[in-house]
Amino acid sequence: MLLGLAFGLMLGMALLFVRLARGPTIYDRALAANSLSTKVVLLIAVVSFVQQRPQWLDVALVYALIGFVSVIAVVKFLRYRAMHAPMTRPPGGAHAEIVDLESGQ
Repeated sequence: MLLGLAFGLMLGMALLFVRLARGPTIYDRALAANSLSTKVVLLIAVVSFVQQRPQWLDVALVYALIGFVSVIAVVKFLRYRAMHAPMTRPPGGAHAEIVDLESGQ
């Protein structure tokens, strides 16, 4: 049963790697990275139980904390980048057309 659980986790991790590589947006990739981190923690816990090594649960806990902090850092970075992105003007100079209308030309 635990072998089936480990196989299912690895299958889910493979699908998450695909989403991580092909995600249409950066937010999909961040979500896939977070889910992948969770599945790695679960896999470490399963292997710890099978091999009867409870000290690996400490490794899984540290990995979960690092994964959580890294996802928060990525989201903060994306939010900061979106807030401070320079305003881009559409091609063709739409702003210039408004100025021309105001000057009467």
